[in-house]
Amino acid sequence: MSLPPITDRSATPLRLRVDWNLGSQGELPDACSMPRVADGESHLLMLQQHGFEGVQGGDVALCRKLGLGVTGGGRVNRPEEAEPIAKRCAEAGYDAATLHVGWGHESESEADALIGAVLDASQRHGVHLAIETHRATITQDSWRTVEFTKRFPEIRFNADYSHWYCGLEMVYGDFEEKLRYLQPVFARVSHGHARIASSGQIQIHLDHPAAPRAIEHFARMWTLTMQAWKAQARPGQFLPVAVELLPTRINYALQRQLPDGSWTEAGDRWRDALEHARILRACWAAA
Repeated sequence: MSLPPITDRSATPLRLRVDWNLGSQGELPDACSMPRVADGESHLLMLQQHGFEGVQGGDVALCRKLGLGVTGGGRVNRPEEAEPIAKRCAEAGYDAATLHVGWGHESESEADALIGAVLDASQRHGVHLAIETHRATITQDSWRTVEFTKRFPEIRFNADYSHWYCGLEMVYGDFEEKLRYLQPVFARVSHGHARIASSGQIQIHLDHPAAPRAIEHFARMWTLTMQAWKAQARPGQFLPVAVELLPTRINYALQRQLPDGSWTEAGDRWRDALEHARILRACWAAA
């Protein structure tokens, strides 16, 4: 079984598509440097003017009108939930969709049933479904995720390495050995979420003291992923990677206390988003 590729159905050279996850603009503080424009078309045009080529979670018709790509997403907790999500994403016309699958406490047979249902639904409806590497899902453990690749060689991932880098404290031990071990995952990434973590925070602003080392590590992981993707992709295919920097409400963006006792974000998510995009493009060139 092979999944439908993420492709523009042309003979164009392989390319990276840097996208914007619309969840990244939630609850931005007044001090954030993101240009303030009206929602809808004006907002999408602003993103496009700043180099983003697609969005995750956007209005498909409007994105197509503007020449933007668009991907969807969802969660599959039980095997029977994969079918309606695949059908919805295919009918909407998404380029692909990323999925949180399971809660992480499933047995091997239960996890296998979830993966099998996702792969079957993806093939049946002709839409690419990538399983995200995410906490509180079946892929929260990197060892188990590598084992999935042995039983399901056709599996494809949406790589959000922040969950492993922070949640599994990847810097504790031999980082290079861990990269070698994760090669089967890198080789099966078809979509990405870009967020830089530290070993103790799921999302850091890029002038944080931990950022230089973390940026180096994430650039290494992204470059290895892009190299593996390029080695097997075909003309017309593209690799969507959505910058995803999330708000304080769900304890992602770090906070600092103001003199009046209130709290605000410690960094500037828009500035950091543009830097994430720059780093991704540099990794693509290096790959």
